[in-house]
Amino acid sequence: MERNLATSADRADYLVELSNIACQTGLGGPAPRSLHRLHLVIQALVRLTGDRDVSVYLVADRSLLGGRKEFTEQADVRTLRRWVAAGLVEEVPDADERVLEIAGMTGIQVVTGDHYDDFRLEHPWIQGNTWQFLKPEPARKGTVRLVPLDMGHRTGAEISKKMELSALKKQGLLTPARKPLVEVVGRAWRCPERRCTLYSVRSGGRVMLPRMRRGVPTCELHGTPLLDDGVRPGTAQVKVVVDAECVARYTLDEGSRTTVGRAPGEADGIALHALLPPVLAARVSRRHVVVSVRGGSVVVRDTSTYGSRIRAAGRHGRLGPWARLRPGSDHPFRPGDEVELAPGLVLTRSGRRFPAELAGSWQSEAARRPLPPGAAEPTRIM
Repeated sequence: MERNLATSADRADYLVELSNIACQTGLGGPAPRSLHRLHLVIQALVRLTGDRDVSVYLVADRSLLGGRKEFTEQADVRTLRRWVAAGLVEEVPDADERVLEIAGMTGIQVVTGDHYDDFRLEHPWIQGNTWQFLKPEPARKGTVRLVPLDMGHRTGAEISKKMELSALKKQGLLTPARKPLVEVVGRAWRCPERRCTLYSVRSGGRVMLPRMRRGVPTCELHGTPLLDDGVRPGTAQVKVVVDAECVARYTLDEGSRTTVGRAPGEADGIALHALLPPVLAARVSRRHVVVSVRGGSVVVRDTSTYGSRIRAAGRHGRLGPWARLRPGSDHPFRPGDEVELAPGLVLTRSGRRFPAELAGSWQSEAARRPLPPGAAEPTRIM
C-alpha cells in the first residue's frame, strides 16, 4: 500500500481524504478508526484504473491521530505517524478545507464520503458536481467499490445550517449525537480577564462561541474558564433583495422593533428609497412592515397601504406558496422565509441563525420529538 502514496498532490492520480475514509465504519469492519479501509480504497482504485501503481495523495485532520485510542490496531497509529513524518500524509487542522483547495486548483478526483455542504459558498464549483468525487461503498467479499458521488444542489438554508453545525463542532459544542449543547450556546459568556472582549455581548463587535475543554466553556485566547453572563440576547439578520439580487443586509438586536419602508422617518428604521428604482419605490409604503426581535424569535407585521405577502422556507429550504400577510398581526419570520413588499422586492431572513435562535430552535425540536426507547437524556452543562 505504501508504494501507492505520493508525497505531493501534483504527483498523484487521486486525492484521498484520509480522516473521512479511516472513520467510515461501514467499510472493512466495525473499528472506529482503521487504515485497513485505506487499503480497500487503494485496491478499488487499482481495479478501477487497471494500474497497480495508481498513486494517491493523503490529507488528514490532526484529530485523526489525536484519537489514536480509537484505532483497534495500534500498529496503524505507528504507521500513520511514520507516514506523517515522511511526508506521505499532509496533516492539517481542517482536512476538508485543504482537500477542496487542492481539488479546486487542480481538478484532481477526490475519494471521500463527504458532501461538503458547509463549504459551498466558498467553493461554488461543488454545486451540481457529478464527476470529481468518488464515494467508497462496501462490495462483495469485504471489498470496496468506488462510485461517482453526485454532489447535487443545496439551498442557502441547507448550506447555512451545515455551516452552523461545523462552527459548533470546531468549538466542541456538539453532543455525540451531533446536537448543539443548547445550555452553552444559549448563554452569554465573559472572560475573567478584564481586557478580553471576545465573548462579551456588550462589546458591540463579533461575539465568539466558547471553546469546550473537558466539559467547561473556556476562553480560546487565555485558556481560562469563562463566566456565565446570563441569557444570550437574540440577534437576527435580514436582507433586502431586489430582482433576485441582495442589495443590503441589516442586523437586528433583541428587543428591537424596526420599521422597513420607503422612508419610515425613524432613526432606527430601514429606508429603502435609495436602494430602489423610482418605479419600484412608488409601490412601497412609507412604513411598509415592522420587524421585531423578542425572546429569540423574529416576527413581521404588515403596516402598508398596498399589502405584503410571505412564503415560508420548508424543512430543506424549499419555499412554499405565497400567503397574504394579515395587516396588524404578527407573523413568524424564520430563517429562509421571504416577505414580498412589492413585485421584485423581497425582505428575507438570512439562512444563518444566530446563537440564541439556534439554541431555541434545537430546544423546541427536541421537545417535539420524543426520545427513542432506552435513550439517555442529553448531558446538561452546569
